Amino acid sequence: MTAAKDLDTGLTHETSPGLTPPPVPGPDRADEAPEQPVDMKQAVLDGLGGPSGMVYTTLPVVAFALAVPFMSLMAAIGAAIAIAAALAVFRMWRGEKLMSALGGVFGVAAAGGVSAMTGSANDFFLIGIWASFAGGIVTLLSLLVRRPLTGVIWNAVHGGAHPWREDRPTLLVHDLATLAITAVFAGRFIVRQWLYVADSTAGLAIADTVTGFPLTTLAAVAVVWAFRRSTKRLVKTDTATAQD
Repeated sequence: MTAAKDLDTGLTHETSPGLTPPPVPGPDRADEAPEQPVDMKQAVLDGLGGPSGMVYTTLPVVAFALAVPFMSLMAAIGAAIAIAAALAVFRMWRGEKLMSALGGVFGVAAAGGVSAMTGSANDFFLIGIWASFAGGIVTLLSLLVRRPLTGVIWNAVHGGAHPWREDRPTLLVHDLATLAITAVFAGRFIVRQWLYVADSTAGLAIADTVTGFPLTTLAAVAVVWAFRRSTKRLVKTDTATAQD
């Protein structure tokens, strides 16, 4: 046995040969670790599926619109589901997660189910039309109650501990980002509802493509901008303060 002296306390303790002396308790700095900013740009891009996401969502719709004039409604629905399923298999082969790959199949199957029940080709687009309406209402209400949805999501992602609503520039950027999303939802609903009333299946397919992924990308740019500004003002400022 040998004696070892604790430099912090001045006390000695015995240790056995070949054994490491017990660690000296120190201040716990786990609570002082600065928060690491979340890469929201990458998170949004992952959610959109990248450029290939437009192809995955567009092809089944285009196939349905092209097939309807030349075959029965059920056959056209079957063609759309078959293409969505083939794309899902391809996505899984590329290594994407099962539920992510199958999401498109579920969406096309649900749209086809509504169309089959009503017997109307236009009703293939009905879920998307009313989903846009609901999304516009939710985001608009979040603005009216002064809790813009993008800000609520940003704060939740970063632990819910930031006073983002008290910081006027941060609140403003989330007002603008949420307003952009509201405009996208409203634009989709107005255009598609008008074409639905006009009984234009081809027009609905074109509108679904034009107002789908491209407008979603524009809204995503606004969201990424708002998230980056918020992180720069709140998270990185807190990190610098903690380091000082």
